[in-house]
Amino acid sequence: MTEPEESGLQGLHADSTDAEIMSYTATQSSDTRRFPAAPPRFWVVFIKEGGDQARFWSVVENRGQIAYDDIRRAFDVVESDHMADLRKQLVIGWKSPRTWRMNASTAASYPVIGIADAEPIAFPGFDRLVLSHVQLQAVMREHRYASWRTALSSVVGICLITDTSDGRHYVGKADGAESVRQRWNAYATNGHGGNVELRRVDPKNFRFSLLQVFDPSTPTRDLDAAEGHFKDALDSRRDGLNRN
Repeated sequence: MTEPEESGLQGLHADSTDAEIMSYTATQSSDTRRFPAAPPRFWVVFIKEGGDQARFWSVVENRGQIAYDDIRRAFDVVESDHMADLRKQLVIGWKSPRTWRMNASTAASYPVIGIADAEPIAFPGFDRLVLSHVQLQAVMREHRYASWRTALSSVVGICLITDTSDGRHYVGKADGAESVRQRWNAYATNGHGGNVELRRVDPKNFRFSLLQVFDPSTPTRDLDAAEGHFKDALDSRRDGLNRN
């Protein structure tokens, strides 16, 4: 993988999406001392997990270089089926935490720590959820957040999206047959959930939280009243992202 400090790219983290990991992997250094002039066809990608271990993400196939400048080289890479049954489960020891690329002969000496799903993360409670868009995508996708999805499936309620670039608010509701999980999954997928005003804003600036949750049997009129109250309290119609 490319070193962020020398490539100009932002590094990866535990909540990086698959698309971000693939984009990051496809971009490598132009310095042949850092990355080979003729890289191999298949690359095995691991993501750092803790200070001395890494989790297997996938094997990608390098189909050739497609762009080049003095700093970066871009490659056409696609996920392959190699080791598909071990994706996101195989954990190895990482003897040199600062080493971002190694040859197969070196990697072969790294020990297998285990084959297991990522450690689950306990649900913090509805009143303590504050998630960036990247974090929301991880919650909707990763096994370690399974208990969060179960909790969010059990309630309807009033949701708050804050545009952290300017502080504007959007107040919305998940009601009827749509749980908070379903509503937030739509936001995780496309950033706007079908809302016209949110389409104009970059979701990377969004922060998601819950203002109030209700039992799914709560009458729609009560949810409408709560939504209206929070729109007034946060002035999200006049100075925010709500159109009505």
